[in-house]
Amino acid sequence: MINEKESQHLEGLLDYLKAVPFDITRHELYNAGELYDGFVCGDETTFADCYDQRVYKHYIGEGKQARRVEESLARTLHDHGMHTALNAFFDEHSPNRCIGIMGGHALLRTDKMFGEIVMLSKRLTEEGFFMLSGGGPGAMEATHLGAWLAGRSEADALDALSILATAPSFRDAGWLSTALRVIEKYPQHQYVSLGIPTWLYGHEPTTAFATHIAKFFENSIREDSILTLAYGGIIYTPGSAGTMQEIFQDAVQNHYLSFGFSSPMIFLGKEFWTEKMPVYPLLEQLMATGMYKNLLLSITDDADAVVKELLRFGATLDKDIAPPQTM
Repeated sequence: MINEKESQHLEGLLDYLKAVPFDITRHELYNAGELYDGFVCGDETTFADCYDQRVYKHYIGEGKQARRVEESLARTLHDHGMHTALNAFFDEHSPNRCIGIMGGHALLRTDKMFGEIVMLSKRLTEEGFFMLSGGGPGAMEATHLGAWLAGRSEADALDALSILATAPSFRDAGWLSTALRVIEKYPQHQYVSLGIPTWLYGHEPTTAFATHIAKFFENSIREDSILTLAYGGIIYTPGSAGTMQEIFQDAVQNHYLSFGFSSPMIFLGKEFWTEKMPVYPLLEQLMATGMYKNLLLSITDDADAVVKELLRFGATLDKDIAPPQTM
C-alpha cells in the first residue's frame, strides 16, 4: 500500500503527464500534417505556433537533459510509443528493402548534390526500395522528396525543384510553404518513406515529404534506430560531424555483425570522401590492417553504380530475416 504522501506525489505526476504538450500514450507514427498542425501555408508567422514548435519550445524550456523526473518520464513514454509504432511499420514493410541516405542538413535545395539525391532516391523508390533518413532538411529532405516524386516524370521532378529553389535553405522564409506547394501540386499515395528526426535538433524543421515520421526526444536512440533499420544499405552523401558519427556507428554494427550480417556502406562523391573529408581511405586502411572487418565499402560518383550495388545486395538478403525490433 502507498501512504498519503506517496499518493499525492502520484497525483502530481499524473497531472504533469496530462499537461505536457505531446501525447505520452501515442503509438502511431506522425505525418507532416500532424507535426505542422496550426501552420498556414504562406503565413510564416504561424510556424512558431504549430504542434512541432510548441513541443520544441517545451523541450527547450524543460532542458535538453530533463531537469525534472516528471519530464524525463513523459519523454520516455512518448519515445517508447515511437518504438512501438516503428515495429508496427516494419511488420508491414520489409526491412530488406529499406535504404538509408545520410548527409548534411545544411545542403541547399539549389545545390547540385541536392538534385542528385532527389533523382537517386526517386529511382530507388521506383525499384521497390523505400527510403529512410534523419527526417530533417538538406540531404534528408532531398531523400524524401525523391521518394515522394517516384513514378513521376523527370520534368515533374525538375519543376518541383524549381518551386523549392525560391527558399534554398531551411532558414529561409518560405521553406515549409514551398514544400507544401509541391505536395499540393504533386500529390501521391503510392510510395512510403520513413523519416526519424529529433527534437534535440528542433531548430532543423522536419521534412514535409516523409510519409511516416518517428520523432524522438532522445537523439542517441534515434541515431541508433536510423542505422539499425536500414537493412538494405546506407548511402553517405557529403556532410559534416553528424554524418561522420553515423559512418563510424554504422561501421561498428557491420564490424561486429550485430544483426547477423553487414550491409553496404556506399559513399557518393569521390572527391569529398577522399580529399575534403578523407574518411574513405581511412576505412580502407582499417580494413586492410584487420582493425575493421565485414565492411562492404564502395565509393562512386555514378548513381547507376549505386543502384546496381543495392539491387545486387538486396538479391542476396535472406527473405526470412526478421523485421528489426527497436525495443
